[in-house]
Amino acid sequence: MNEKAARTILLVKAIEEADTQKEVLSDDDRKYASRTARELAHWQAAEARSASTLPVFLYHRAEQLLKRLSARHKLFASVAQGHSGLWGASWLLPVVALLAGGFAERFADPGRVDLVSLPLLGIIAWNALAYVLLAALALLPSRRAGLRRGLANRMGLGGSQVPRRLPHVLASGVLQFMVEWARLGVKLNLARIARILHFSAASFALGAVLSLYARGIVSRYATGWESTFLDAPQVHQLLSLLFAPAVKLFGLEGFSLAEVAGLQNWGNAKLGNGARWVHLYAASLLLYVVLPRVVLGMLATLRAAWLRRRFPLDLEQPYFRQLGVAAGAEPGVLRVLPYSLTVDEARGKGLDALAREMLGEQARVRLLPPVAYGSAEPALEAEQGVTTAVLFGIAATPEQENHGVFLAALGKGQRLVALLDQSALAARMDATRLRERVELWREFCILHGAEPQVVDLLAPQTVKENPA
Repeated sequence: MNEKAARTILLVKAIEEADTQKEVLSDDDRKYASRTARELAHWQAAEARSASTLPVFLYHRAEQLLKRLSARHKLFASVAQGHSGLWGASWLLPVVALLAGGFAERFADPGRVDLVSLPLLGIIAWNALAYVLLAALALLPSRRAGLRRGLANRMGLGGSQVPRRLPHVLASGVLQFMVEWARLGVKLNLARIARILHFSAASFALGAVLSLYARGIVSRYATGWESTFLDAPQVHQLLSLLFAPAVKLFGLEGFSLAEVAGLQNWGNAKLGNGARWVHLYAASLLLYVVLPRVVLGMLATLRAAWLRRRFPLDLEQPYFRQLGVAAGAEPGVLRVLPYSLTVDEARGKGLDALAREMLGEQARVRLLPPVAYGSAEPALEAEQGVTTAVLFGIAATPEQENHGVFLAALGKGQRLVALLDQSALAARMDATRLRERVELWREFCILHGAEPQVVDLLAPQTVKENPA
């Protein structure tokens, strides 16, 4: 699913989930949108001679609902058509960097070519440090979150601000969408930020190069250098190392120790030989900064394009499962495997209610025979439209050698939900201890690759309204 479709679908999802009382989107609105989307999806599939898909249905349905909301609430139209905060920065920052690079070089060394120019050497040194940091971040992916992820979240929100005077329900839905959109778009926004930074760094160095040549056209450079701590042999060694790739690749004229020593101190500065040093610095900036940054920027651009076409939207969520039935899909099935637990009639009704909440009103439960404590996992194949759930009673304490091994083996190759039934403890354990037990089980299930969902099968609404 591409980014545009995902954004449209996710915005409508957030609004519908906030609009539980049907204040801004009535049942008629939703039914009309579903009917129209189903017709459009079938027509599009017939034109392409392929099967109709859920993402296409969801996109057309979301579009219909956004049109209605935009017509009723003019201020909402800007949210529906919002774009990433990186849209303007993607071209503005490189332009600013180009100008800044030119002015930085011009202000530091007016009318002369300094062999140890701080701006030019600084540009090369800073980019060398940046390459080292990028390599370190690539080797330590677990440390990459933090500041860059927060920056991606903030910039990814962009123009999607909640307009004032929107209905409360609609504003709540938009706010929830912004939070969820920023979370899901982190990887894409990081790729876009990387692209902007790489192209801006290349533009900054290119600005310095253009400034050197532009000023050289209308004025005659004086060439020299001076240093408090470096002598001529050290400067010669530094410049020889720095300019060696440019001399070799571009066939530029080199320099001797005697030439470097003769230019020491600005009192010995010479006119007329500045072109050689301008060429050396310009070629080095191109080799060390412009070309690598352009390559890295292009790689980030390709990554962003790939992520934009494959936006990570989980269509296994209950909201999408319910709409899948409206799109013509088979009703969902919740396949429940009790672990060392017997499901009586009352708890069976609780499972039915839970299945309808998770997978839609027409969902049904397929209750499997309970697995004895310590038994090996049964062979359960993944099935289309079937959600597999293991039912645990949290009165027991989770054990790695039993519960952990069972979850890890059963979850291989398929999505696995862990239903944590607190009905046996809710009446006889205080709230604090119950929360501690719930958190213990939740962390345990997440660690073993299962999605924990706390339930009370004797009172299904209790956990939903008052989560532990």
